[in-house]
Amino acid sequence: MPAKIIIGGVEFDLKLTLIIVLGTVLPMLDWYGHSLFQVKAYDRVVYYFLIPAIIIWILFAERLGDYGFKWGRWSEGVVWVVVVCVIMALILHFIARTPGMMAYYQSRAPQNVLYLIFITGVDLFGWEFMWRGFLLFGLARVVGPGPAIFLQAVPFAFMHLNKPEIETLTTIFGGAGFGFIAWRTESIVYPFLIHWFIAIFTQLIAIGVL
Repeated sequence: MPAKIIIGGVEFDLKLTLIIVLGTVLPMLDWYGHSLFQVKAYDRVVYYFLIPAIIIWILFAERLGDYGFKWGRWSEGVVWVVVVCVIMALILHFIARTPGMMAYYQSRAPQNVLYLIFITGVDLFGWEFMWRGFLLFGLARVVGPGPAIFLQAVPFAFMHLNKPEIETLTTIFGGAGFGFIAWRTESIVYPFLIHWFIAIFTQLIAIGVL
């Protein structure tokens, strides 16, 4: 695809424009419940991983590894996972027991623990590739990593609007934190593992396992 196009004297970076459009439209389709499999986690693999992956391969002619789909700096990544998960476990031990959080997750968390762990991982895999992979690394090439870290956290935060207020208000910072770790490690693996742990831990508290 051509790198740039000029319309009415305004120059548009086509790759960046497509990344921004997909980063807006795909979450909207998800939000409005356009389902392919009647299971949101599976739908999100298509919306947030397969569609961006096809764009990267075919239109951009690039590798998924260029967008964080690799192990990256694994030694630093492991440290981030351990430290952040320990800190978040201590925080969630109290926050996840607040009435709003308990009411929200009790009505949605699967009662089968193994299925809860599995379906949460499937769900968040797509999320992490979309925000911390496709958007973060795509935006960073044009605007730089600092702005990209916060820009990718914006749609991520808006996708939490139906969740408890205490959680939603923190997601711009949580999303930026995930983005920072992804950029530091050059990989989506480590923010994915942290996000997966946080989501599982919260739900296990809600259903009374922890």
